[in-house]
Amino acid sequence: MSKIDPGYLDPTPVIDSDHPSIIDYAVRVTDGAGDSVGRAVKIYYAVRDSIWYDPYCPFYLPEHYRASHILKIGRGYCVSKVSLLCALGRACHIPSRVGFADVRNHLATKQLMEFLGSDLFVYHGFVEFYLEGKWVKATPAFNRELCERHRVAPLEFNGREDSLFHLYNLEKKEFMEYVEYHGVYQDIPVEKILRAWEEAYGRDRVKAWIERCEKSGWDSSRDFYREEVL
Repeated sequence: MSKIDPGYLDPTPVIDSDHPSIIDYAVRVTDGAGDSVGRAVKIYYAVRDSIWYDPYCPFYLPEHYRASHILKIGRGYCVSKVSLLCALGRACHIPSRVGFADVRNHLATKQLMEFLGSDLFVYHGFVEFYLEGKWVKATPAFNRELCERHRVAPLEFNGREDSLFHLYNLEKKEFMEYVEYHGVYQDIPVEKILRAWEEAYGRDRVKAWIERCEKSGWDSSRDFYREEVL
């Protein structure tokens, strides 16, 4: 542990691992876990399946990603979910950090591709836990129900091997490709993510997303689970 940045155990403004709801949830879902690996596995599955993936949730303020907020509302997109998973890891005394990469999605909904104007997902998030002397990646984005709808096997995590997106779905169609890594962070770099989105998707498009959220508080007109799977 001497080589591990102590900040990876500390709460941050967004990854509020010291929030009572985060601590209580971590204790509850890790009941019976024998060690750090077991605790990491339990919190991974809790976030993967209990927090539903929603790409249309608000995204432009730090509070939109705050771990205790995501736990309360029960949904979020990949970065929201890794904020919560990272917070739970730290609450379990596991050094935890967030990482980001651009990924090209070959299997999504028609409506989401039109919304983004691209099949490139910029700053897709994952978590790294420090377990048994090494960093291990965990990707909790897609809950089981969503994976079944897209004919993709849910990602499993054993705490000892990296768990990233499968390259292919169950029908052997190309699913997810990692294009570029952006490093690891102690906290969610909200401003950096927004700048990268503006560069990739266009400033006007991102501005329109924000304005829609400002007017409605949430884009409730979109239901990702009813959209047309490509």
